[in-house]
Amino acid sequence: MIDIIQGLQQRNPTLGPYVLVLRSDSRARDPSDPARLCAEAEAWIAEKTPGARLSQETVLIAPYPGGMPTERSVSVMAFKDAMQLAAFATAWTAEPEPEDEPTPETE
Repeated sequence: MIDIIQGLQQRNPTLGPYVLVLRSDSRARDPSDPARLCAEAEAWIAEKTPGARLSQETVLIAPYPGGMPTERSVSVMAFKDAMQLAAFATAWTAEPEPEDEPTPETE
């Protein structure tokens, strides 16, 4: 993953040093348009990490070590600092907490 990040930063220095590549199944992505964030993620970013932005980038990725790299499009979040990146990663890349299960009522 570090090689991918370095490749992205070399291709587009405006991303800055604090970037996160979103997985294709990221819950932060809009299911109807994966090149966009879902409304909940956009609202969260506006409140918690202002200035963060989503960018579509291309990078050469080898399917396995020593394999022939191919160009691939990825969604990248760019942040102004490490604290914003960490906050986003904690909120949007971790598995959501399961809701509290109701406890059986005692008689």
